[in-house]
This record gives sequence, structure tokens and C-alpha cells, in this order.
Amino acid sequence: MKKRFIVPAMVAVLIAAATATPGVATAAAPAQAGKWCSGMKIRFFVGGNAGTPFAKVVDAGAKAAQADTGATVEYVYSNWENEKMLQQLRDAVAAKPNGIAMMGHAGDAAIMPLAKAAKEAGILMMYQNVDVPKVRAEQGGGYVGAQLKSQGMALAEEALKRLKLDKSKDEILVLIPLQMEGRNVREIGVAEVFEKAGFKVTRLDDTSTHGDAAKTQPLVTAAMLKNKNIKLVAYSSTVIGQHELFMKQVGKKAGEIYTIGFDITPDILTGMSKGWVNLTSDQQPFLQGYLPVLSLCQQWKFGLAPLYVDTGSGFVDPSQVEALTKLAADGVR
Repeated sequence: MKKRFIVPAMVAVLIAAATATPGVATAAAPAQAGKWCSGMKIRFFVGGNAGTPFAKVVDAGAKAAQADTGATVEYVYSNWENEKMLQQLRDAVAAKPNGIAMMGHAGDAAIMPLAKAAKEAGILMMYQNVDVPKVRAEQGGGYVGAQLKSQGMALAEEALKRLKLDKSKDEILVLIPLQMEGRNVREIGVAEVFEKAGFKVTRLDDTSTHGDAAKTQPLVTAAMLKNKNIKLVAYSSTVIGQHELFMKQVGKKAGEIYTIGFDITPDILTGMSKGWVNLTSDQQPFLQGYLPVLSLCQQWKFGLAPLYVDTGSGFVDPSQVEALTKLAADGVR
């Protein structure tokens, strides 16, 4: 596993602060007067709901940057819903902060007119987690996050190297948010690699689940009961941490079904330690929180160009559980 950059600013205090009301843009702790970016107002899109595994780490990163820079940051929670994010972005542009850090899930076409309005209003833009390259090319802005298509393909290729799969009999189940153009390219990449390798792949649409285990569970268990040849399940969200529960409901034991996916959470690491989860790809969401705030401050204060950072850092497997468990529990990994 590659060495990673962790910003050491007030992490314990900031983690405790990452519990605002879901779906509501709420002001966090006041900016610290005298800090180099004090006076800047930022609207930050966290993506999911406050306190959920992925959003918790993004939150911690953004709040660490807020503490380090002194910027005033408002946090927006969207339950990963495209239309909700777009309406919240309209509200953000209307509020005219100095900068906006936006999740790109809604895609280039939907975000383009709002990014244009932001540019005309003099609002600086950053994007995190899902890139919008056409928007950035025409309206400016930077990106902090993994390269989704290549990340998904690399995960599947690594799984083929590590896991004992037989294309003559083993089939693959890949959960994909098929209706989320731009966001879905990561899981499509997973499916394409397995298909190219000669495996039969079932592409299961989980657009409406938004990483909710209660919604994902019936999709996965129904697919498993329908197809006894499925040997590997590739998840699209941190719900991979609930794989043990899903498999027990269809009578499977640890190790019978290979499991791959993305990210690190306490549940995912527990699943690895117990033999339920085999491999994930890490995209370091702490940096997806920290660096957009930092970049907006650098642009606003010093006129620097927006950052473009690939936060994908390689793979996590059961051998790394001990080293990562404390960091995941603290909400920084």
C-alpha cells in the first residue's frame, strides 16, 4: 500500500463536529480570525448524509482544511441524489459565496449551466469525487478524486490476478448505478474487464439505493438466489461492509463468494478480517474533503490555479486491516 498524506490538524475535534443535520446546508464552527484564508465563504458539498461512512471522512477532511485555513464553510448533504444536489447547487450559486466545492454526480450536461452562472457571478468552483471534465474545460475549476473508469478497471484486473476464478463456470455480479451517467463509469469499468476476460457478468442496477444497505440487500439476495453460479460480487458503495449479512441470508459462508469494491470503513475492514471481503480500491475521501477547500482558498487568496489531484492510492486487502482499523474508526480513512 502506498504511503498517504494525512493532514494532522485538529482531527479528533473535527470528527466529533461532523454530525450536522442530513440534507441541510449548515454552518460549521466559526472561522478562526487571523488565519490566512479568513474572510472567504465556501459552500461544500459532502455528497451523502452526515455521519454515514464515506461522508464522515469527507467531512473530516473539509473541516480540517477549514481549521487550517480559517475559511468559513457551510456543508451540504444530499443523500447522493442528483436532483437534490442540483437544486442545492442552484441555491449555492444564488447565495454567492466566494467558492463552491461540488460533487460531480449529476454530470457535465446538468451542471454546465450552473457552473456558467457561478463563473459569471465570480464564484470559484472545485469538484470532488466525480469529475466533470467538459464543465472544467469550458467553465474552469479543479478536481480532487479518483479517476473512476481506470480505478474500476484496475480493481477488476487485480481481482483476476489474486482470486481463483474459473470463467468456464464462475459468474460475476456487478452493482452499477446505471442511471447516474459519469458516476457509473467506475463500475462499468469493473464489468467490462470481467467480460473481456470471458466471464458472464450480470449488471445489477442499484441507482436508487444510494448506499443504503436496507435497499441494496433485496437486490443482492434476489440475484444470488436466482443464479447459483455467481462467484464474485462487486459492490458500488460502502454497503460492501454489509456483505456478510447479505450472504448469510442466502446460506453462504465466508470465503464461498469473493467480494470486491471500493473504500475503507470500519465495517469493510471487519468484513476483511472475518474473510467476507477480499479486496477494495482506496480513493482517500479525507483528501476529497481537505484539498478542495485548500484549493479554493489558494485561488481566492493568491490567484493560484485550481488543483487537479487523483486520490486513488491502490488496493486494500486483509493483510492491511490492522494498520488501517484505528484510522478508519477515527473517521480519517
